[in-house]
Amino acid sequence: MISIIIPASNEAAHIGACLAALLNSDGPEGAQVVVVANGCTDDTADRARGFAGQARARGWQLLVLELPGIGKPGALNAGDGVARHDMRAYLDADVVVDAPLMADIAGALSTDQPRYASGRMRLARAQSRATRAYARIYARVPFVTQDVPGAGLFAVNGAGRARWGDFPDIISDDTFVRLSFAPRERIGVASGYDWPLVEGFGALVRVRRRQNAGVAEIARLYPDLPGNDDTPAVSVWQKLGLALSDPPGFAVYGGVALIVKLTPQRHAAWERGR
Repeated sequence: MISIIIPASNEAAHIGACLAALLNSDGPEGAQVVVVANGCTDDTADRARGFAGQARARGWQLLVLELPGIGKPGALNAGDGVARHDMRAYLDADVVVDAPLMADIAGALSTDQPRYASGRMRLARAQSRATRAYARIYARVPFVTQDVPGAGLFAVNGAGRARWGDFPDIISDDTFVRLSFAPRERIGVASGYDWPLVEGFGALVRVRRRQNAGVAEIARLYPDLPGNDDTPAVSVWQKLGLALSDPPGFAVYGGVALIVKLTPQRHAAWERGR
């Protein structure tokens, strides 16, 4: 059995689709879903509670916590504090999972050895032209095609969750957890999920800057963890191939990367950028 923790900060526009897909999953039996409404000023919590009957009908437990704004690490820790099962999945409130995914993840984690798992990440259809262009290139970089990125959804078994205590107060919780496992301990299952990028060029810059700052923070605070990153860098020839195959997409992707490099983040504030 598995506890699925969903930190949600003003996610009224997304929590319904997230929970509807999750509660239509093929399995596993007896799962627990914990929605942590973190400093919400909208009706995220009420919308989540509206799925209580659907959860009961399929034998799952749905618990909704309403908390003051304590940041995403605080929300993750609060969810862990009420989780009933050793196996844990951490799901963003704007993610929509395929029906087989949670059962596939639970099966992959059914071992006494520490394991990390996620599904096949698909970039959701973007609304803005800039984000659609950026996504075409991002979907082809080695981090997405050759690794188990875990963006928007990652899960660990009990032995894996024992690798750390509370979630630390850092920018990039998903990178921290992914790099807490060696490549041989990370499992990608065949079923997938839709994960949205932020909309618009400016938002892409802000979030990419934050992501880079998060990776740098982990390298500084946890210098042993980057040794578990086996994602190959994009070679010059690969970049040339991407540029020739999709000049507009590469222009947007490269432009975001260049601006971020020239204007690094000066603080650790979270930028969703919707």
